Amino acid sequence: MDNILLKRDLTGEQLSMVHSELERRKKSKGVLYLMWFFLGLIGGHRFYLGDIGLGVAMLFFGWLTFGIWPFIDVFFIGSRLEKKTEMLEREIIQGVMVATKQKPSA
Repeated sequence: MDNILLKRDLTGEQLSMVHSELERRKKSKGVLYLMWFFLGLIGGHRFYLGDIGLGVAMLFFGWLTFGIWPFIDVFFIGSRLEKKTEMLEREIIQGVMVATKQKPSA
């Protein structure tokens, strides 16, 4: 379900709770790109995103591609960060609904 539809049924206080928790827990795009720049060859940016499997693969095999894989990866990490942030927001919304005992609308 889309996060906008889930947030539609929340009260102002619940929305504030969601926003503050999301701001506290989300990953920074600036830090992500800095990690790519300095640690991209060994997959540091993927570890930061929580993509441990890809991080390990880049750690062991990224250098074998002579930097091509990490260079191409810079075009995909921004959208991956947005997807992870959207998933985090959905998780927080559901947690707030449970905590305040509100049923999500279908």
